[in-house]
Amino acid sequence: MAAMLVLEPIIEADLPSEQYAYRQHRSAQDAVCRVHWLLTGGHRNVVDADLAGYYDTIPHAELMKSVTRRIVDKRVLRLLKMWLDAPVEERDGRGRKKRTTINRDTRQGIPQGSPISPLLSNLYMRRFILGWKKAGAEQRLGAQIVNYADDLVICCKGNNAVMALETMRRMMGQLKLTVNEEKTRTCSLPEEEFDFLGYTFGQRHAAKTKRLYIAAWPSRKSIRRMTETVRIQTGRNMEWMDAGEMVKCLNQKLGGWANYFKLGPVTKAYRFLDRYTTTRLRRWLRKKHKQRSGGLKRYPDEFFYQQMGLIRLPKLPQSLPWAKA
Repeated sequence: MAAMLVLEPIIEADLPSEQYAYRQHRSAQDAVCRVHWLLTGGHRNVVDADLAGYYDTIPHAELMKSVTRRIVDKRVLRLLKMWLDAPVEERDGRGRKKRTTINRDTRQGIPQGSPISPLLSNLYMRRFILGWKKAGAEQRLGAQIVNYADDLVICCKGNNAVMALETMRRMMGQLKLTVNEEKTRTCSLPEEEFDFLGYTFGQRHAAKTKRLYIAAWPSRKSIRRMTETVRIQTGRNMEWMDAGEMVKCLNQKLGGWANYFKLGPVTKAYRFLDRYTTTRLRRWLRKKHKQRSGGLKRYPDEFFYQQMGLIRLPKLPQSLPWAKA
């Protein structure tokens, strides 16, 4: 999109360091590392925040004010306004196409799926982060924000998370955004844990020394999603696949998962996924070849790893950050 080439460097230039999503040389892993750094540095009273339908509730008027402070070309502004008001095409329960104009009717929300949507969502979230600093909340509460798209945590020193939550709730209201009260909470480490960007943050025991330390590791939900992916891939409806192609597909999925979940003590999660994958693959081969028993004898783990080339996750983290923590 040509507008993206024009707008991205202009908007990117003054986005605050607290924002990590959809930016060059920044990633979700960087946000995870930042949260871990704050926690180990004493910011252990945390607001685990969730916004209700962030993308669908961004007000057009306020968003365009932020845009017009940076863009003066009327043609670009008109294009953006037309894009915000554009109808959304969806399919109903019967598969029929249906067009809605909810964004234009409510004067809020940005269409998702367009290259420019992440940029505008970052621009509007910037208003909250700058307002947080201008109001003195960062200094007064020792409260540091880490934001990735619509995911947000506030790490505080002392016992200031409750006050930080009240301040955040009030400021979000001023921005015409809604805090999801059911999913937003405060927690205190090391007594409690919280999830952010697929990782669980909390206290763990070091494997060798048994000392306690603050760590981040793949959340149960993230592991459960990956096992569901493996289950679907090795389902009975996939018996038509060649065994080599099946292993290739599994390697792509497992490798992609491990490429993101490589921070912190990951070996336990990797071993669990290894066991689950070999069990599912063994069952899949038995069903494919109409074999009623003897799966473990026919297809031991080493057969998958050495002959079929299945990826072995616990072998991966040896040189990765935090892997031996």
